[in-house]
Amino acid sequence: MKSAVVELIGPRGAHRAAAARRLGADMCKELKTKVLRLLPPTSNGPTVRREGHTDGAEILSCTANALKEGHVVAVPTDTIYGLACLAQNSEAVRKTFDIKGRNGHKPLAICVGEVQDIYKYCKVNVKKELLDDLLPGPVTLVFERSEALNTDLNPFTSLVGVRIPDHAFMRRLCQMCGEPLALTSANISSHSSTLEVYEFQELWPKLAVVVDGGPITDQSRLGSTVVDLSGTRRIKHETSNSIFSALSSTFDVLERKYGLSEDSEK
Repeated sequence: MKSAVVELIGPRGAHRAAAARRLGADMCKELKTKVLRLLPPTSNGPTVRREGHTDGAEILSCTANALKEGHVVAVPTDTIYGLACLAQNSEAVRKTFDIKGRNGHKPLAICVGEVQDIYKYCKVNVKKELLDDLLPGPVTLVFERSEALNTDLNPFTSLVGVRIPDHAFMRRLCQMCGEPLALTSANISSHSSTLEVYEFQELWPKLAVVVDGGPITDQSRLGSTVVDLSGTRRIKHETSNSIFSALSSTFDVLERKYGLSEDSEK
């Protein structure tokens, strides 16, 4: 894999991260990691190609190709930065656990591009209206898994969490791959979740592509709300050490419209 580092362009130009990024760029050149920055939209809406910089379509293609080759990549989401691989690729799933140093009995969520994709990999027992109310968005919905999902992904549970992030790049990436991504936070296990790529720089050498979408605006570092729709239909309010956090807006929708209750057990 040819190494490439695309110079970062961002609305805030974080000086505090400049030295770290330069060091990371040198490190990745040696280790053939591609670090690619998504250009911000212009005031008129669409992203404009700038001389010497990679545009969104090229970054999507590069990232999708790396995933299809069985690699692990780092990507921005609507909540925190994540590590992703193809969920149907057992070796890539194993690599993801190794990179994070993650306990093998902690499940990975899957990420899909459209609501209709959920029905292939999950046994959905709620109205589509509920899914449309919540997705795309900062929630992880838990269902019984279907037989179509890789049996090596979370083999210790019959359940799976599924996400559709409110992030155009991530949704398009899933669509280009044509299958679900396994998704987890971009950090060493038990360390704080990350809002900028330089915060997980120690993982770069183990990744094929690092997509820098700029700083994540949600500063909580607690990720998405877990909503268990597998049978008990409860909102899981996880502890602050989890990558998931409960959002009051999600509670309001689910409790008022669908009668789901909060599970406050820690």
